[in-house]
Amino acid sequence: MGDINKVVLAYSGGLDTSVILKWIQKTYACEVITFTADLGQEEELTGLEEKALSTGASRAYIEDLQEEFARDFVFPMFRAGAIYEGRYLLGTSIARPLIAKRMVEIALDEGAQAVAHGATGKGNDQVRFELTVMALEPTLKTIAPWREWDLHSRSDLIVFARDNNIPIPVTKEKPYSSDRNLLHLSFEGGELEDPWMEPGPGSYQLSVPPEKAPDEPEIITLGFEKGNPVSINGEKLSPAGLISRLNFLGGKHGLGRLDMVENRFVGMKSRGVYETPGGTIIFSAHRDLEGLCLDRESMHLKDQLVTKYAGLVYNGFWFSPEREALQALVDKTQERVSGEVRLKLYKGGVYPLGRRSDYSLYNPQLATFEEDQIFDQHDAAGFIRLHGLRLMTLKGLAKKK
Repeated sequence: MGDINKVVLAYSGGLDTSVILKWIQKTYACEVITFTADLGQEEELTGLEEKALSTGASRAYIEDLQEEFARDFVFPMFRAGAIYEGRYLLGTSIARPLIAKRMVEIALDEGAQAVAHGATGKGNDQVRFELTVMALEPTLKTIAPWREWDLHSRSDLIVFARDNNIPIPVTKEKPYSSDRNLLHLSFEGGELEDPWMEPGPGSYQLSVPPEKAPDEPEIITLGFEKGNPVSINGEKLSPAGLISRLNFLGGKHGLGRLDMVENRFVGMKSRGVYETPGGTIIFSAHRDLEGLCLDRESMHLKDQLVTKYAGLVYNGFWFSPEREALQALVDKTQERVSGEVRLKLYKGGVYPLGRRSDYSLYNPQLATFEEDQIFDQHDAAGFIRLHGLRLMTLKGLAKKK
């Protein structure tokens, strides 16, 4: 690592990062500055600064990044319609590049030589953090204690904390590893490590079970401008405010629950339970509006790129030139994705009921089953024959053999 005099640590105040703070000080004999990003996780931040300072941090940053998160990370991803392995709305993945970006900025402002994180060597987050650092400031070194130290379990961390007078809460051990932000809440561990076991009730917190959702559906209208959601029932809201409101509405009706086994970038499979109530509503409404506003070839080209885009987000390549190039194409397609979608929220489902836009490409005079004066149905015979020409040619060749 060379000479490291100052480190910026991504800090949550939990057992892991509290131990890491002290471990870095002892191992590298350096100054440690902590950084905590408030991304809407709604965890108690009161007293976190005092805890970091009392554990040995020279300075503790706590910053509300919710609006930047929603505007510059979540919304661009939703404009692309990104979804990983056909199911996961990338709630954890999309938060990491913002945390790492701000950590790099603080490191440069503070004259630090390194950054540090508490991600394990088995997971995706280590990749996401470190690829972002490499993309934004490759001169910074990264300290990843879980890949370096000889602490191998929660019990080891508790012993280290007690030996070093680090205050830790005396509570019953939680069975899950969880991550929460404005977009979603995720759970891993506990009974979820057995893919046959049903998730326990503690693995869902943002939404009611669909069977316990209200018996009456709720109708809402979501407004869009250039692919971004901007209003609910005509009320304009900030990006973070809109997601938060939709989380409440979606959670109330049991929306956005997902239990899946996914492929991690590091090569193993893992099972996760995710809750993304507001994001599920946005995803459904945005896709529906695209059907009205995008021409066929633009939509189909964009669809071909969604898998690639989602993989880049999941694997930590947010600040890569290829993701930025894809974003430019996506945003070009979104210039006319403006309008409103009316939706029904009911017992775990979101159902588009209607859509309208000044940029609608839907022509009722063309689509009608009644008589029209625009489309000559006789033209279809030649159209079909031209498209079938190669098939007839192949069949004729096969008969000769």
